[in-house]
Amino acid sequence: MNNLKQELDALAFYIQRVREEIAAIDRPADSAHGFITMGEQMDAIVQATEHATNTIMTATEDSEGAVSELRGLLADPAQIALLDRITGNSNQVFEACSFQDITGQRVNKVAKSLTYVEQRVDNLMKLMGKDEIMEIEVTAPQKSKDESLLNGPQLNGAGLVQSEIDKLFG
Repeated sequence: MNNLKQELDALAFYIQRVREEIAAIDRPADSAHGFITMGEQMDAIVQATEHATNTIMTATEDSEGAVSELRGLLADPAQIALLDRITGNSNQVFEACSFQDITGQRVNKVAKSLTYVEQRVDNLMKLMGKDEIMEIEVTAPQKSKDESLLNGPQLNGAGLVQSEIDKLFG
């Protein structure tokens, strides 16, 4: 009978630990580790790579326009060969910019996986008793001195804006 009580106590302890872990996933004490934050961060990755790609492609297109104009003004074969090299490099830049599309596809796959995990956690919360899990106190993990200073990069609309930073140094 004593062994049965010990096993039941161990099982109860294990179930409580699972509830605490589920609570920490659902309501992380450190807001940077929540599912919503992860999705926002992934959206920011897609937006930042899209913006950078558009900037690169616009500048490359402009350079190609200048090369075409210059090509019409030159007759020296050596100079035209250099322009051909520049055009070849521009084409490589355009090809390399396809990374943005691939990055977006991969980030979307990860986002779908996060949604799947979030749904599974939500189902576990329902099974384990959502009200009980909501009552569990969640504590933030210990951060090193350096980690406590790091808060970036910030999402658009979050954190300081450049004018506020300039005021600190002005």
